[in-house]
Order: sequence, then structure tokens, then C-alpha cells
Amino acid sequence: MTTVRDYLISLQANICSALQKFEPQKTFITDTWEHASGGGGKACVLEDGITLERCGVNFSHVHGNALPPSATLTRPELKSAAFTAMGVSLVIHPRNPHAPTAHANVRYFEAQTPDGDTVWWFGGGFDLTPHYGYEEDAIHWHSVARNACKPFGEDIYAECKTACDRYFFLKHRQHCRGVGGLFFDDWQRGGFDSAFAFTQSIGDHFIPAYIPILQRRKDQSYTAIQRQWQLLRRGRYAEFNLIYDRGTLFGLQSGGRTESILVSMPPLASWAYCIQPITGSPEADLEQHFLQPRNWLI
Repeated sequence: MTTVRDYLISLQANICSALQKFEPQKTFITDTWEHASGGGGKACVLEDGITLERCGVNFSHVHGNALPPSATLTRPELKSAAFTAMGVSLVIHPRNPHAPTAHANVRYFEAQTPDGDTVWWFGGGFDLTPHYGYEEDAIHWHSVARNACKPFGEDIYAECKTACDRYFFLKHRQHCRGVGGLFFDDWQRGGFDSAFAFTQSIGDHFIPAYIPILQRRKDQSYTAIQRQWQLLRRGRYAEFNLIYDRGTLFGLQSGGRTESILVSMPPLASWAYCIQPITGSPEADLEQHFLQPRNWLI
């Protein structure tokens, strides 16, 4: 467990360091906290930057006497089991509407069965939520995602990509949150060392997947109309986080630190009644061609 914790702490530091380079006049605020039933975490948050309107990179390592419902959906036998959970979770909301929002997390769980045995598993992934669709960005994102999975099996990328499309789907809107990426949970394949190595590969590939896209889009010119569209799309992002996201639910149900959990929300968002993009517009293209599951690597 110490090895996993050390990796997660270093991952948080490495991601913050990579993002800090975009903000010469702003720095991450570091905030440590303690969990009521044991453990705690460190939140690293940067807001109101030139490039990053909000960015949160959080580490947590908490203990509890009973796994919350969001963590036992696929493991009902562990209902009310004592647990240890640790992970790094991050969300990046850039200022420029052409630069996509990005999310990633990697996590590790241990729990005690009713028989007294210890079970463990890993989970995580990363996904991309553009406000304007660029095929070169989506292809790059998925190419790096495939590279992260390739050492562990030729079919792993396709499996985790499909799981991501299914998970980040707004049922009440009938479209995906973004262009997807990778999602895995209850991961024990190949034993602990292999499962941990896979999780590390996902975590380590986030920066090479996202930074080139952010660099390409951060200074692109945009209009007030495009900014308003970004805020409307951020509203959909908030809807998913509050209605469906298991990480948000786990944090709140387990008594986690509310400020750290909800730093994933966009700093500004908007809702409009029955908004319909103009046919043939870039906004309509996003919904028709980018927010439906597709193979980006054909």
C-alpha cells in the first residue's frame, strides 16, 4: 500500500508541475485536510489563470468503517465493509472555449470481507470534454490512450474505451459528455503488480495526452458567442457530475471534504431553455459528430 501511496503523491506533484508552466503569474494553492474516520488528503487548486480558469489536482487517502453505496454497486458482498481508499483525481477547466475540459483519476481500494479476508482493486481512467470539436485533438487523445493500454493486451484499449463511452453518458440528454477516453474499475488482472503497473501507465499518460492539446488551443481567438456556448456545455458537465458521477457520490457519501470534491465543478456555467444549435454550425457539429461514441483511430 505504501508503494501505491508514494506513486499517487508523485503523480499529483508531476501533473501540477506540468500545468503550472501555463501560469507564470498564478500558483497552485495547497490545502491539506483530515478525514473524520481516518486519513485525509491534499488539494492543489489553481483558479482564475490566463490559461486555466480552474484546475484541481487532489490526492486523498481515507479509511472508513463501511463502504458507501456508490462503491458497492458491483460488489454487494462488501456492503458495510471496512475500507481504505486512496487516489488522485483531477479536473481542468481552461478559459478558452476551444481548449477542452479534461478529467482523470486513478484509485486503489482495500476492503475487508465478512470472512475477514482482504480484497483489493484498482480503477480510474481519463476523458476529454471539448466545447468545439477538433478531430486532430480527439485522435491524439485516443492514440495516447491506446499507447497506455497496449503493453497490457491488444484488446484492453477497446474494452476501456467502450466502458468510458458507456460511463460518461448523460442518459437524460442522450449524448456522451465528451469524446471519451479510458475507464476501468474493479481491476485485478494479472495480480497486484500487473494491475498496479496498468494503473500507473494510465496515470503517466495523462500529461502527454492533454498538454499538446492545451498548448494548441489555449491562445486561439474566440467570440462572445463561443464563450457563451462553452458555459452552456459546462452546464452539461455539471449535470453529469451531480447526477451520475460515482467519484463525486463516493466522496460525499463517505464524508469526504466537500470543497475538494466539488472543485471538479466549472467555475462558471450556464443553462438556457431548449437551446438548439443552428444546423451546420460548429456547435451543432459538436453534438452530432463528437458527442456520440465512435472509433477515433480508424
